[in-house]
Amino acid sequence: MSMTDPIGDMLTRIRNGLQAGKSVVQSPASNTRQRVLDVLEREGYIRGYERNALDNNKSELHIELKYHEGNPVINTLSRVSKPGRRVYSSVRDLPRVHNGLGISIVSTPKGVLSDAEARDQNVGGEILCTVF
Repeated sequence: MSMTDPIGDMLTRIRNGLQAGKSVVQSPASNTRQRVLDVLEREGYIRGYERNALDNNKSELHIELKYHEGNPVINTLSRVSKPGRRVYSSVRDLPRVHNGLGISIVSTPKGVLSDAEARDQNVGGEILCTVF
């Protein structure tokens, strides 16, 4: 059966892993998921990830979650643009998450970027999710 929202599925796996206190969660691999994880790693919300090859020409991502003093670094992780309702924003209208303490992850023509990086490069795009 095909998955309708692969990014939403990965974000839910991360949320569930954080709530359960896991150190590593697995998710099927794709290039878009890797770009979202690159942004999360650059911004310091996860320790890192690695792509492992499985049989039948498939891959899996092993995502290392990050905790600070026993509490998850990520408090909220929510999907904004969904398959049924895409949310696009110009560079001027990019939302500030918790007054700049959180980030929005934006899919732009220059790649998947955080909202601050998108403002620096003066590009807008599809708002994938918000993290705080």
